[in-house]
Amino acid sequence: MHAQIVLFDGFDPLDVIAPYEVLYAGGTASGGAVSVELVSAEGPRTVVSGTGKLALQATAALDPGRAGLVLVPGASGRVGEPGETPDREAGTGEQKQDELIPVLLGRTLYTELPALLRAAVHNPQVTVGAVCGGSLVLAMAGLLEGRHATTHHMGLDMLDATGVHAVHARVVDDGDLVTGAGVTSGLDLGLYLLEREVGPRIAHAVEELFAHERRGTVWRAQGPAPTGLCPCP
Repeated sequence: MHAQIVLFDGFDPLDVIAPYEVLYAGGTASGGAVSVELVSAEGPRTVVSGTGKLALQATAALDPGRAGLVLVPGASGRVGEPGETPDREAGTGEQKQDELIPVLLGRTLYTELPALLRAAVHNPQVTVGAVCGGSLVLAMAGLLEGRHATTHHMGLDMLDATGVHAVHARVVDDGDLVTGAGVTSGLDLGLYLLEREVGPRIAHAVEELFAHERRGTVWRAQGPAPTGLCPCP
């Protein structure tokens, strides 16, 4: 499995680094069965995150035609005060430090990223993944309507409003779409993908290496629906 982790201006570093390290370690443990790289819609460039001036280097352009995994992170910035709404024109401007997370996520819609993600979503050889607000990037691009997905708990209502079946779970497996909730769920998402694509022994070895045990049950639309317990779809 080759994984392309997408960088965009204002990305959340932990959404990227957590799955990157897990998948990279999985590649080492499996003798090269997994490879991973950082990409951007624009190609090789230095991409500044939303956390201070921390930057990472994209080494290639996102290739939606390449089989494997395309993983979209969320953004790092201000959550905002109750009732605070982004400036209508903010999405088209240049990135500033400490911007609202919805502004940073929405700005991706003015790049080539949505078209590339659309091609990836429609490629039967690609699994699309997202961590935290990455699900909202996909949803705002109109790519998740009718699908089951999760995101940070503060964004579940927004995800649901886009026509997604929002699930309050740490990891949601919807076939060729696998999403993680809050930022640290990138560890669990990466480990689950290793288990699913390479096998549980590799995933377990990486868990031991990182001294991290996955939390919760991966949600799938399988088995009988619960009644009287929770508002799950």
